[in-house]
Amino acid sequence: MREIDAAGLTRLLDAAPRPLVVDVRNAGEQATGVIEGAVLVPLPELGARAGAVAPDPRATVVLYCAGGKRSAEAARLLDGLGYRDTLSLAGGFDGWQRAGLPWVVPAADGAAALRPDQAERYARQLRLPEVGAAGQRRLLGSRVLCIGAGGLGSPAALYLAAAGVGTLGIVDDDRVETSNLHRQVLHGTDRVGMPKVESADRTLTALNPDARVVQLPQRLVAGNAATILAGWDVVIDGSDNVATRYLVNDVALKLGTPVVHAAIHRFEGQLTVFAGGGRPCYRCLFPEPPPPDAAPSCAEAGVLGVLPGVLGVLQATEALKLLLGLGAPLAGRLLTWDALSGTFTELKVQADPRCAACA
Repeated sequence: MREIDAAGLTRLLDAAPRPLVVDVRNAGEQATGVIEGAVLVPLPELGARAGAVAPDPRATVVLYCAGGKRSAEAARLLDGLGYRDTLSLAGGFDGWQRAGLPWVVPAADGAAALRPDQAERYARQLRLPEVGAAGQRRLLGSRVLCIGAGGLGSPAALYLAAAGVGTLGIVDDDRVETSNLHRQVLHGTDRVGMPKVESADRTLTALNPDARVVQLPQRLVAGNAATILAGWDVVIDGSDNVATRYLVNDVALKLGTPVVHAAIHRFEGQLTVFAGGGRPCYRCLFPEPPPPDAAPSCAEAGVLGVLPGVLGVLQATEALKLLLGLGAPLAGRLLTWDALSGTFTELKVQADPRCAACA
């Protein structure tokens, strides 16, 4: 088995006749980027497809994988089939990239290809067969609305932006206060006094330039809720008052938009998903608003700073599952977390046959 380094392959590609370059990585790896012109044949398929891929056993064939181990195995396989000039790329595709040599992201089914910088940014996510390039493109075209840029909205928006969700709407009419900073990680000390939507925009676009932030510096009320909630794929409910939660539930039901709900109190939190146009809904869970003294705000009751971080990240997880069509969303289930005992509890939520909103 003979090896060739990246510089040697570059020279071969500039010469005539051009060698046949074969990428033997799996499909998830190939989706993150390939050497331009390479034929994509995962190693387990190479033996069966060799004759179709390389009909001339006298031609030069350069094989590569991620680091060089699988391509060496592939070269020995072709040698055994009678190929006379097989080479394995030393260092593989990883070494090719480290050398700063050009590569492209393959497009599938006529879809727009990911840019090389996107392939690098989302490389670990692209390696998941359940996501791949098609799923990443879906995320880049998705729209998620976050109600609130506070304790829950901050971690949810950060991780959605990092994952590549293309458009994030942020609804919040507040300004950053010093007392926010122990839990609202979108903001910093230098942002005190700044509108939260503006601060969120700065943080999210600095984290990921792919993220487009729609600033909605207003309070969600009955008069504007239908307009604000229209046109989004998923709504993250990070509101801090019961009235807004009922409003989001009722309007989202009419629009058929799924809502990922979370709430926090002192050392405890809860999370569920209300499927778009489905049942159960928030009013099935809480038919009537609790008395004011039974649902004090964080300012009144206090809250452990990391608590909304955990629940907000779980909200982002559920949103990504909905956008990608993965797994089993928490619809019909309420997940509670007690930070002091370190325990999660799952409760089944039944649809209320007499629910005023969804029955």
